[in-house]
Amino acid sequence: MLRVLSTHLFLNQRLQPGLMELAARSGAQGIEIFAARQHFDYASRDHVAELAGWFRSNQLQVWSMHAPLYPDREMGRAGAPGVNLLHPEKARRIDAMDEIKRAIETAEHIPFRNLVVHLGERTDAWSPRTMDYAAIALEHLGAFAAPLGVRLLVENLLSEATTPEHLMVILQTSHLDQVGVCLDLGHAHMTVGVADAIATFGDRIASVHMHDNHGLKDEHLWPGDGTIEWPATIAALTALPAQPAAVLEISQNIPDAPTELPSRIEKAFALLD
Repeated sequence: MLRVLSTHLFLNQRLQPGLMELAARSGAQGIEIFAARQHFDYASRDHVAELAGWFRSNQLQVWSMHAPLYPDREMGRAGAPGVNLLHPEKARRIDAMDEIKRAIETAEHIPFRNLVVHLGERTDAWSPRTMDYAAIALEHLGAFAAPLGVRLLVENLLSEATTPEHLMVILQTSHLDQVGVCLDLGHAHMTVGVADAIATFGDRIASVHMHDNHGLKDEHLWPGDGTIEWPATIAALTALPAQPAAVLEISQNIPDAPTELPSRIEKAFALLD
């Protein structure tokens, strides 16, 4: 499995080359850039050019980008609405697609291969309406991303609309064969269970968000610090027909000292051995 570090770990910091160098020293083979403007300002030509220049000169690949969740620099804390592709208001859905397209456009300079997409927010229910909105958004964004060499990956969340079963209904009913899945293990652990999620998604899984929790709160802990059964999980993932990328997605608020991060990252990736 390709070993990828999500920059979610550094979400409170501006993304800069030193953080990618830390990832490479810690055993990461790839990066998932988290598109949050206070961290990676995908609308800034200077910031995009800075990172693009570093990646051109280094072997670390950009496996994926996580689509933005908010359009501001405060992650919604100042009142900005979330990027919600399932919002009942059409104008809000259009705004959400426009914001995600701004992030996709950076693939012209930073050639990432996959875009992880959230469908809606935690309170979104499952209905024919949300299914239609999801299909329209994925078709539209997929058509925009394809010429840039980017594939969409939908992520299972904590809402009724984004259970593994319902995401598969969306993909299969709408014949979205080009859209893959990013299996979030922490979210699965809190909802249907990791084993059921892997069985439901099967060979649609292209990427896996690795983090842990205790089954009640989305804590984004280091693997092993919660209650996910990691040996069984890794065995089920490695038994898939095609090996997904393993993306370590740890909370930016875990109080590890910077000097401890390389060993924590290495230890997490060692679970894959």
